[in-house]
Amino acid sequence: MAEFHQSRKRIIQLIFVGAFVVIAARLFYLQVVDIRYRQIANAQAIVRKLVYPTRGIIYDRHGRVVVNNTALYDLVVTPSEVKHLDTTFLCRLLGIDMASFRERMEKIIRRNSRYRQSVFAELLPPDVYGRIAENLYQFPGFELVERPVRNYPYPVAAHIFGYIGEVDSATIKRSHGFYQAGDFVGKTGLEKAYEEVLRGQRGVAYLVRDSRNRIQGSYAGGIYDTPAVAGKNLYLSLDIELQQLGEQLLQNKIGSIVAIDPQTGGILAMVSSPSYDPNELSGAERSKKFSRLFNDPELPLFNRPIQATYPPGSTFKPVDALIALHEGVITPSYGYDCRGVYLACGRPIKCTESFPGHASNLYNALAYSCNSYFSQVFRFIVDKDHHPTQGLAEWDRYVNDFGLGKKLGIDLPGENSGYIPDSTHYNKIFGRHHWNSCTIVSLGIGQGEITETPLQLANVMCIIANHGYYYTPHVVDSIEGDPGFYFRHLIKHRIAANVSDTDYDIVTRAMAAVVERGTATIASIPGITICGKTGTAQNFAIINGKRVELKDHSLFAAFAPREHPKIAIAVVVENAGFGASWAAPIASLMIEKYLRDSISTSRLPLLHRIMEANLIPEYMLERKRRLDSLNRIHDQLEAMKAVKPKDTLIP
Repeated sequence: MAEFHQSRKRIIQLIFVGAFVVIAARLFYLQVVDIRYRQIANAQAIVRKLVYPTRGIIYDRHGRVVVNNTALYDLVVTPSEVKHLDTTFLCRLLGIDMASFRERMEKIIRRNSRYRQSVFAELLPPDVYGRIAENLYQFPGFELVERPVRNYPYPVAAHIFGYIGEVDSATIKRSHGFYQAGDFVGKTGLEKAYEEVLRGQRGVAYLVRDSRNRIQGSYAGGIYDTPAVAGKNLYLSLDIELQQLGEQLLQNKIGSIVAIDPQTGGILAMVSSPSYDPNELSGAERSKKFSRLFNDPELPLFNRPIQATYPPGSTFKPVDALIALHEGVITPSYGYDCRGVYLACGRPIKCTESFPGHASNLYNALAYSCNSYFSQVFRFIVDKDHHPTQGLAEWDRYVNDFGLGKKLGIDLPGENSGYIPDSTHYNKIFGRHHWNSCTIVSLGIGQGEITETPLQLANVMCIIANHGYYYTPHVVDSIEGDPGFYFRHLIKHRIAANVSDTDYDIVTRAMAAVVERGTATIASIPGITICGKTGTAQNFAIINGKRVELKDHSLFAAFAPREHPKIAIAVVVENAGFGASWAAPIASLMIEKYLRDSISTSRLPLLHRIMEANLIPEYMLERKRRLDSLNRIHDQLEAMKAVKPKDTLIP
C-alpha cells in the first residue's frame, strides 16, 4: 500500500513538473523565439519614429549657398495601430479616393509589415498639412514627420544640381537595406553623382506612450536612439551669377554654354536651354511637374552641354591647323587661292568669303574661316606619305588626344563621348580601298560624321589656351571634411602629340585675328584679347517622318585673355545661323561678366537684344502649343472629378 502511494505521488510530481516545463517552454518561445508578440507588445507602448537627416548644403565658388534645405511633412502610418478610422474624412483631406487609400495601405503592409512606420503621403502641401495637423487626433496610427527637402535660392543650374526623388525597389535592393520605401535619393546631376556624400545617415527615435496613446517622452532615456547624421557640404567651381547671366542670354533659345577655368578644369558655368526652375521638382507637386517637363517637345530635362552632340563646323579648324603645323605639311605662310569655292574634289565646297587674299596665309584663312584652305590642309594631313587609311588613323590619334571621341570624365552622370569616324567606318560604307581624302574631305571643316559635345568643344579651348594640356572638367572643387579631395581630382592630361609652343603661338595669334578683324568682330571687348573661332553647323530634323533641312546651328569657341587665360568657353545656339550672329556675342558677354564682373554700358543694347530674341523654330513652337492645349484639357478634367468615397470605418 505504501508503495502504491509513493508511486502515485511521483506520478503527480511528474505531471506538475511536465506542466511547468511546457509552460516555461511556451513562455520562452513567445518571449524569445517568436518576436511577433514582442512586436505587438512593444507597438502598444513604444513608438519608433524616423528622423530624416538634412542633405549636404551646396555652395558656389564665392561661398554663396546655391542648394539648401527647407522642411515639409510626410504623413506616416503604422498599420497595426489603425483602428476605427474615418477613411472618408482622411481621404477628403488628402484629396484621394478610397481605392487609392486601400492600395497604399496594402503596398505598405506588403513591403514593410504592419508594425513598421511607413510613409503614406509624402511632402504634403502647406494647406493639406494644416488640415491634417488640426485633425490628426482623429486618425490613430497616423503621424506627421518632418522631411527636409531641397530649396534653391537661385532658380538656375537645374541640370547641374539635379533633383532627388523617392527610391524605387531596384535601388532599395542594390543598397542592401540602407534605403527603405519612402526614402529619397539623388536621381540626376550632382545629387546623383555625390549621393553618398550628400545623403547623410537616417536616425531613429524611440518614444513611450501611455494607455491613451499619448507620447510621454523618450524610451529608456534615449539610450536606444540613433541620431541622424547630416550630409557633407559641397563647394563648387560654379559662379552662380555667371550661370544666371548665361541662362538669361539663352532664354527662348535652344542650346548650351560651357565655361571652364583652363587652369583647374573647374566648370564656371554650364547652361542648358530650355531649362526649368529646380524648385519645381522639389515640392509637393513634383510628380505632376516632372511629367509635364518629361513630355515637353523642347526637352527641358535634357542636359545639352554633356549629352547633345553637334558637328563642330569651323570651330574645328584650329585643331586641324595645329595638326598640320606639327606634321609639317604647312607653314604659317602657306596660302590657297580661294575664289569662294573649293573644286579640287569634284564637288563644290562653298566659302563664305570670296575676296582676293582672304586665304593668303594661315592667319587670314583662320580669321575669315576659309573652307577651301582647310579642306586642302586636311587632305595634306591624310595623304602625307600614307595611304588614306593610315593617314586617317594618324589624324584620329591627334583628334582623340584633344579629348574628342571619348568621355572627359566630368563629375556629372550621362556624359556623351561624341563621335570621331575611323577607317573601319568608311570601309563599311564605301568598301575597303574605295575611298580617299576627297571622300572624307568634309571632316576638315568640322562636318561629316564628326560630332562633339559643347563640353568637349570648351575643353579643346582649354588645351589650346594651356599649350597642350587640360585638367579633367569638374563641378565640385572640394567636400567638407575631405581636404585631399581637391588634389585627388585635379588630374592633368598632357596630349601625347608634342605640339610645340611655337605652333600654339601661331594658332592663338590667328584665333585672336578672328575677333580683331575676322568673322567674330562682334565679340571684341576693348582691353581684352579674345582668341576665338566661329562655327556654323548643318542642321536637320525629322518632321512627320521626313528629313527637313533647318537653319544652321550657331557656334563659337574661345578663351581669354590670350596671355594667362582665365576662361575658356563654348556656345551653341541651335537653328540660329552663322556663329557670329548669336553664339559669338553671347560668349563675349559671358567673358566680360567673368573677367570684369559687369557688362559695360556701351554693350547693354547688345545684351538686351540677345535676351529678348526668340530663336525657337516654328515647328517646335507648334508642338509646344498643342501640348499646352492638351495639358489644359487634362487639368480641366481633373478639376471636374469629384470622387466622394462612401463613409467607411477601418476596423
